Amino acid sequence: MNKKLVIAVDGYSSCGKSTVARELAHKLGYIYIDSGAMYRAATLFCMENNLLGDEQKIISRLNEINIEFRLNPVNGNADTWLNEVNVENRIRKIDVSDNVSQVSRIKNVREKMVAIQRKLGEKKGIVMDGRDIGTVVFPDADLKIFMTASPEIRAQRRFDELVAKGDNISLDEIISNIKKRDQMDENRTESPLRKADDAVVLDNGNMTRNEQMEWIMNLVASKIQ
Repeated sequence: MNKKLVIAVDGYSSCGKSTVARELAHKLGYIYIDSGAMYRAATLFCMENNLLGDEQKIISRLNEINIEFRLNPVNGNADTWLNEVNVENRIRKIDVSDNVSQVSRIKNVREKMVAIQRKLGEKKGIVMDGRDIGTVVFPDADLKIFMTASPEIRAQRRFDELVAKGDNISLDEIISNIKKRDQMDENRTESPLRKADDAVVLDNGNMTRNEQMEWIMNLVASKIQ
C-alpha cells in the first residue's frame, strides 16, 4: 500500500466514527486526526472561561486556544491536549457534549479548526473523522465514508461507554442529547452536517466492529489499486 490516501469519515454523533477511524489509521499506518475532539476542546475552553453564549467573546479569544494530539504511551492512542493540559477524558463528559454544537457552529471557530486540520493533512496518509471533513475540510479526499445509525442504537452505545467509565447518567438523557445534537448539526448555518455527493454510506446499526472494518478495508483496497 504505497499510495497514500486522505480518508474522510463523517456522520452523526455516537456512530463510532472515532473508533473506526482510529482503527483504520492503525491498520494502514496512517495518522489519525479526531476533529470532533478539537471542537470539544474548544468548547471546554469556552466553558472554563465563562464564554458560552457570547459569540463575540469566544471569537476574541480564539488565539488563546492551542490544541495538539500527543501519543499516549499507555494505550497507544493520540490524546487531546488543550493549552498543555491533557483533556482527553474531560472532553468526553456529557456537559461538554451538551455545549459543543453551539461552539462548533460559530464560523470563526470552524475556520480556525479547518486551517489546523488542512495543515495536518498536507502530506496525505491520514484518516480524519468529523461532520464536515468530506464536504468542507477535504472536499477532494480520496475516500469519503458517511456513517449513520438510529438515535436509539447510538444512544445505547454511548450509554454503555459512559457507564463503563463510572458516569451516572440515564439512557433517556443521552437519547435527548443525541437528537438535539443531530438537529443542531444538520441545521447550523456554517458547515451543516450532510453527506458528500461522492461519499459511501455505512449504516452500522447492525454491524460488528470486525464487519465494519472488513467493509471499509475493501473500499480502501479498491482506491489503492
